Amino acid sequence: MPGSDLDSKKVLMIVAQEDFRDEEFFEPREVFEDEGITITIASNTTDEATGVLGRSVKPDVAISKANVMDYDAIVISGGPGSRKRLWSDKDLQELVADAFEQEKVVAAICISPVVLARAGVLENKRATVFKDPESIKELEKGGAIYENESVIVTDNVVTGRDPASAEEFGEAVVEALGNM
Repeated sequence: MPGSDLDSKKVLMIVAQEDFRDEEFFEPREVFEDEGITITIASNTTDEATGVLGRSVKPDVAISKANVMDYDAIVISGGPGSRKRLWSDKDLQELVADAFEQEKVVAAICISPVVLARAGVLENKRATVFKDPESIKELEKGGAIYENESVIVTDNVVTGRDPASAEEFGEAVVEALGNM
């Protein structure tokens, strides 16, 4: 509903430089755009990022240069590139931890909830992740209570399971932003 208080909200969407999951970026982005939310895209660099299904996007900012104060939410797309490019990104973990401490919305889908776990924001929280043994183990190592659901919202943390959950995930982020 454009014209709502959501049109003043700003979301930083994170994608891996290569092999992000197209639906997990483009579907939530469309949900955000429909609400009038301002979107900034970040990746490891500002070089064009490519999804596993061949779509691409040009990041506006490198993760290392993003300022958490500029956003109301951080939303991390999934895909196989997340494991290689995002899981161990210390700048991203710090961004997520700072956003969480400031009670902003932090969200991740597919295997990217591992970033939230490694940033320390899932301790004693229900969360979902792509049903992959390594990802589930990482979530639990970070203190999360893993549940195999499509989308889980706990306070200001939103996790989504897989590409089929992408639109529902985007809607849950919008709802969380509306509750801020």
